[in-house]
Amino acid sequence: MGASSGTGRAAFADESKARDYLLAATLLEPGDVGAARNLVRSLVLPGQHRLHMAKESDGRRRMILDAVASIPSSTTIHRAPKDGRSEVDRRAACLRALVIDLTRSGCSGLCLERDETLERRDRRQIIDTLHQQGAQLRHRHATAREEPLLALPDALAWAWAKGGDWRRRVTHLIDCRTVAR
Repeated sequence: MGASSGTGRAAFADESKARDYLLAATLLEPGDVGAARNLVRSLVLPGQHRLHMAKESDGRRRMILDAVASIPSSTTIHRAPKDGRSEVDRRAACLRALVIDLTRSGCSGLCLERDETLERRDRRQIIDTLHQQGAQLRHRHATAREEPLLALPDALAWAWAKGGDWRRRVTHLIDCRTVAR
């Protein structure tokens, strides 16, 4: 089951925990998935298994963000500020808000970056939210090596979290929504 199969848009999601808890999801139309995947693969240097903004030089980061900006997509960041909730609770709130947004927007698939410590909890949260909404959404977890398009939300969440000029470069690409208690 690929997040790009079906007729609806496909979403690829990754988190950033540098400051606030951010869950970024980049949505692509089915016809744009293949070209976007090829572009991301072309950015991976020899010896790299994947793109990861935290491990790139500033010059590469600028190049990667320019490439990401050229891909026809939309990205939403669900942000849970540090407000006394645990990271697990903030992730759950962001994931719930993301799933609701995706089902309302006609998205047909979601691919989340795999973190084996969170995968089981994520699946339960997604299933519970879908049940409450009376909605359906294919979902899977994958590593960034398995799914190159996870580099898109990684890059955008990294830039947003970093702030300053990095955030300025991507502000026009992102809809940031705060998830309250």
